[in-house]
Amino acid sequence: MLTLPLPLSVTAATQLVIWGALLIGVLLGSATQWSRFCTMGALADWFTFGGKGRGLMWLLAVGTAALLNAVLIQAGLLDARQTLAWSTRFLWLSYLVGGLLFGFGMVLTSGCPQRNLVRAASGNLKSLVTLLVAAVTAQMTLRGLLAEPRVRWLDAMGLELAHPQDLASLLGAWASLSVPLLRWLLVGSIAVIVVTLVVRHRSEAEPAQWLGAIAVGALVSAAWTLTGYLGFIPEHPETLEAVWLGTYTHRPESLTFAAPMAHAMDLLTLWSDKNIHASFGVVLLLGVLLGSGITALARGEFRWESFRNPGDMAQHLLGGVLLGFGGVTAMGCSIGQGVTGLSMLSAGACLAVGGMVIGTRLALAAQTWWLERQDG
Repeated sequence: MLTLPLPLSVTAATQLVIWGALLIGVLLGSATQWSRFCTMGALADWFTFGGKGRGLMWLLAVGTAALLNAVLIQAGLLDARQTLAWSTRFLWLSYLVGGLLFGFGMVLTSGCPQRNLVRAASGNLKSLVTLLVAAVTAQMTLRGLLAEPRVRWLDAMGLELAHPQDLASLLGAWASLSVPLLRWLLVGSIAVIVVTLVVRHRSEAEPAQWLGAIAVGALVSAAWTLTGYLGFIPEHPETLEAVWLGTYTHRPESLTFAAPMAHAMDLLTLWSDKNIHASFGVVLLLGVLLGSGITALARGEFRWESFRNPGDMAQHLLGGVLLGFGGVTAMGCSIGQGVTGLSMLSAGACLAVGGMVIGTRLALAAQTWWLERQDG
């Protein structure tokens, strides 16, 4: 891995990561506010009436990030083996089950945690309640009551691989081609497919929406650069070990929202505990709130919205629980796995996203059945 020409001190590197997280969050919140970027919306559009616009925005974000990530890895600016996306611990059942529950919860709450952050900053009280429930549930799933079934029944079924879980390494285990070459072939194939689809269906979305999707993908790679390169200290002055500063996992991190919601709850409820500090993920959440809120006010889109009735509230409460448990269990949300993980060519992300797609489809079918039952 490359090092900075003038290595930063521990304090300077930590502060750079934290303030950088705020900037990335503000840009992400603003971009997703005006572009209406939404993974759940993309799937709902496709399943409901065959709409392709937001789905292609999702693919464009993934393709943009995949290309930039490959450049970072090739240049030695990101040691991807240290990321959770390339972990050798392959929790296949957790990815699938967590993704399925998360996908079901997305429909009940009309969006993933990222989308609910944007909507909450625009005055949506339903999203605010959803986020609070999801954060508490995520906290319980990481270290509380729900951690026991997660670890014992789901994580225990995981496999320990002899190599990273990225698709190139998996293919390289039996193919005659080198892993770096396979990685570029995969990234190149993704880029060709995405560009072809976007050009063919360019009328499905406005130019600003395409730019918003590119911005989301670029911010994924910007976060990897920030935490994996700028925040990297080859030799900590106290431990004499390599360390990635400013992140909760002490690894390179990028855009994800499930676990950071739990970490934010830790910080808010244990504020006086000096051992708990604001990390990259927590500050990223704050940045998204600020960026989307400022953009909503500037565009005249801020308006208060609350629950229609007790049934609407119950639906969002259940959805928040599923988002919190599913997001942590799947090792990432629809952004964490659906954009960040996929763009790293993570096999676990493919399983998690597959679960999310199935969960979303089941929830939409359940909603349709319920509405027809009510009308009948």
